[in-house]
Amino acid sequence: MIVKLAAIFFSMILVNNYVLVKFYGICPFLGVSKKLDSSLGMSAAVIFVMFMSTAVTFPIQIFVLDPADLGYLQTIVFILVIAVLVQFIEIFLKKYMVSLYNALGVYLPLITTNCCVLAVTILVVDDYGADVQTLGFAAAYIESLVCAIGSGVGFMLAMCMFSGVRKRVEVCDAPGPFKGLPITLVAAAITSLSFMGFGGIVESLFNVTL
Repeated sequence: MIVKLAAIFFSMILVNNYVLVKFYGICPFLGVSKKLDSSLGMSAAVIFVMFMSTAVTFPIQIFVLDPADLGYLQTIVFILVIAVLVQFIEIFLKKYMVSLYNALGVYLPLITTNCCVLAVTILVVDDYGADVQTLGFAAAYIESLVCAIGSGVGFMLAMCMFSGVRKRVEVCDAPGPFKGLPITLVAAAITSLSFMGFGGIVESLFNVTL
C-alpha cells in the first residue's frame, strides 16, 4: 500500500504534472512565476486548496451525489467548495500576510476558477472512486488525498522551476519577434519536455505494486 501511495504521489509530481504535462493552471503559472516568493506563496495556497477541497468533495461525491443520482451537479458543488476555501485563504493573507496578498494580486481569487484545482477534485473521483468498492472508502480516500497533495507539490515544483528559468530568459538577448511572451512560452514548452524522462521511473514503481 505504501509503495502504491508513493507511486501515486511521485507520478502526480513528475509524470502527470498538471501544469507541465496536462497544461492546467497556465494563467497563474505564467502570471505569478516572475518572482520566487510569489511563486511559493501561490503554490502553498494551491496545495492547501487542493488538499482541503479534495478532502471535502470526495466524500460528498461518494455519499451524497452518487447515491442521490445528482452527478450532474458535481462541477457546481465542487466550485462552491473551492470558492469557500479560497475566500478563507484570501481573508487570512489580507490580515496576516499583507505583502504576499498584494504580490499575488488578482491571481489569488482566480484560484477559485483555476482549472488545475477543479481538475484534481474531479479526476480523483474518476480515478479512485471505483476503489471504494474494491478497497473500501478509507483506502480510496487516502489515495485521493495523496493524489491531491502530489498534484499541489507538482504545481509548486513547476512554479519554482519556471521562476528560475524566467530570470535567465529576462536577461538573455532574444531575437526581436521572441521578446516578451513568445520566449516565455518557448521556455515553458522546453521545461515541460524535461519531465518526460521521469516516466520510466514511476512506471517501475507501479510495476512493483502489481
